[in-house]
Amino acid sequence: MPDRPERRAPRTTKLVVRRTEWVTPHLIRIVAAPSEPTDIDRFADSPHTDAYVKVVFRRPGVSYPEPFDMATARELPREQWPTLRTYTLREVDQAAGELVIDFVYHGDAGLAGPWAATAEPGTELLVLGPGGAYTPDPSADWHLLVGDESALPAIAAALAKVPSGAPVHALVEVDDPAEEQKLGTEGDVRLRWVHRSTSGEDPLVDAVRELEFPEGRVHAFVHGEAGSVRQLRRHLLDERGLSLDQLSISGYWRRGLDDEGYREVKKTMAEADAEADARRAPQRA
Repeated sequence: MPDRPERRAPRTTKLVVRRTEWVTPHLIRIVAAPSEPTDIDRFADSPHTDAYVKVVFRRPGVSYPEPFDMATARELPREQWPTLRTYTLREVDQAAGELVIDFVYHGDAGLAGPWAATAEPGTELLVLGPGGAYTPDPSADWHLLVGDESALPAIAAALAKVPSGAPVHALVEVDDPAEEQKLGTEGDVRLRWVHRSTSGEDPLVDAVRELEFPEGRVHAFVHGEAGSVRQLRRHLLDERGLSLDQLSISGYWRRGLDDEGYREVKKTMAEADAEADARRAPQRA
């Protein structure tokens, strides 16, 4: 049996925070620039509106070889590896040489939010990537964008890229009206903010179920809390009759679990979804 190819760590890019902004009471915008200016090109060249990076957090008390490199860091014992958190790029301004990343802040809980709350100009920000998979299909008759705060940067980026006049239904779940943002687009958008503070157990699921779908082929982007996304996946495929090629859909996080805990169950959830898709396919053949 041939040896497995060695898994290589993705490239590490060092950014430096230029400024921060509290966009809403629970959302902090970090604007940062690569320490090597030409590195901005790799992010600007991404074709995906859900372009994301892995933010690297050094473990306290661990000395990493400098300049920092993830591949080198992984030569250390696993318990000393940096912690990673995934964030979608809200914007890439190639002319200014800047990346914009939004962080949700819920007090001192978690890792990334508290870091963003204390970040200031000159603070180091290490990232891996970018990755990505979705961009609005210009041939679609209309677009459906659904998600919570974790998906809002990708939804905002998609709205900025939909063709002029293209019909869009966007449903975004946030805590309350104070968390709403201005979202720019040339599309013909119907934007609905869904508020957890005044809605039911799964308000985003309810909102999609209530939506009257326009005629024509839809291209949908649906991301957010994994439990809600799984319900929406079944609804869109089984009740609305969408096909998998019309969907970009997955959970970004799972209620009650941190990133590490969610990664442990995510594979099992994906396998279950794949089995359901296999059973669904013969019914449509």
